Amino acid sequence: MLVLCGLRRTGKTTLIRQAILDLTADELARTAFMRVTPFDTLAQVNRDLRKLADAGFHTVFVDEVTLLSDFVEGAALFSDVFTTRGMRLVLSGTDSLGFIFAESEQLYDRCTLLRTTFIPYREFEGVLGVEGVDEYLRYGGTMSLGESNYNEQSTFASKGSTDEYTESAIARNIQYSLKCYQDGGHFRSLQELYDSDELTSAINRVVEDVNRRFTLDVLSRDFRSHDLAFSARNLRQDREEPTDILDRIDIEAVTRRLRDLLEIRDAAERTVELSEGHVAEIRKYLALLDLVASVSVVSMENLNDHRFRTIISQPGLRYAQAEAFVESLLADDEFSDLSLIERIHSEIMGRMMEDLVLLETALAFPRKQVFVLRFPVGEFDMVVFDPDAAHCEIYEIKHSTKAAPQQYRFLVEDGKCAQTEHRFGPIVAKRVLYRGKSFNEGEVEYVNVEEYLRNLPGAGEDRVL
Repeated sequence: MLVLCGLRRTGKTTLIRQAILDLTADELARTAFMRVTPFDTLAQVNRDLRKLADAGFHTVFVDEVTLLSDFVEGAALFSDVFTTRGMRLVLSGTDSLGFIFAESEQLYDRCTLLRTTFIPYREFEGVLGVEGVDEYLRYGGTMSLGESNYNEQSTFASKGSTDEYTESAIARNIQYSLKCYQDGGHFRSLQELYDSDELTSAINRVVEDVNRRFTLDVLSRDFRSHDLAFSARNLRQDREEPTDILDRIDIEAVTRRLRDLLEIRDAAERTVELSEGHVAEIRKYLALLDLVASVSVVSMENLNDHRFRTIISQPGLRYAQAEAFVESLLADDEFSDLSLIERIHSEIMGRMMEDLVLLETALAFPRKQVFVLRFPVGEFDMVVFDPDAAHCEIYEIKHSTKAAPQQYRFLVEDGKCAQTEHRFGPIVAKRVLYRGKSFNEGEVEYVNVEEYLRNLPGAGEDRVL
């Protein structure tokens, strides 16, 4: 039995239709498609499946099966009764957390779970025909549209549509699945929020907070980095416009003020007090939904000090919320004369591109270790360590379309390379991923990031985080 499991608008029903279109005429004659409604019961589905089995139907697609309020508790019906009779079943539904609960108990070791929430770059480009990593970072995450005006009608085209998706596809997904699982007995620490009708709001807040923290990290880390002068010059080259103000402003003061404003507004907007237990449990469910993933950040000074970077698997959701946060901050009178918004957006896009490359590389090479490696000064944006071959590759990831020696200075620095090889074996590749054309610069290979993402072996074939 195959289970298509993923958030809304990630291609489940379309996959079913494509599978049906690929059937031969003989297979099609013995295939049925069922669409479940909120008014149906498991008993009704059981009755209809029995009729289909008796009539000689061999394959049945059951769409939106998680709308059955008793699905999680009765899911074994599909595997124990019908697949044992030789019927091939394909189940799909938008409340994917319900499938996770069912797979861990009723369907344990009796189904194959195909997760669709994460849509890799090459699928986004190939299926929707929308080219460019920037378009993916701004709008990627769903398969809802394929027209040329995708960016105007995308799920993540505005903060309003993004919030609507977060509430319906994520927050209500979790709440509905918890309500149906164990007769509502699995809420645990979230019971008080559910009883007060505040659980959906709390889940929305945790998703927003993940993206607020991301925005704060970009502001505090990237604005104060030793790359500031180069970044300003590089932005000036890409835009072909003067940006002297970026060289003159007090970056420390701006970053501090933006952080203070964000914290103040965050507190002012807070309507639901969340404990650490609430947040931890909600984040666990977000991970089960494949919405968030973690990538290790390793310190060369202390290899036992492992930190993690949280990545949102639907980049359009992150960008829409981060953009709204930044624009609300820059509307403050104190910043009205500073031309910062393009610079901040550029930094956000750069960090999101880093996260995308890290996530897709980790998925493409599950047997390898993919992480950020930090030194007392500077870092490798990505290290890919192969424990079987005992060697590694090191990367810098730049959002720029232009190449410059400053971009790969860490990759060729003897001290950093020696420390890395001592711990992770010989360095077999030094690469800069960026948005320009691919070429070689001595021992450093420049690779177009879109080509890199397209050519990752097996990248996202199972779309499982």
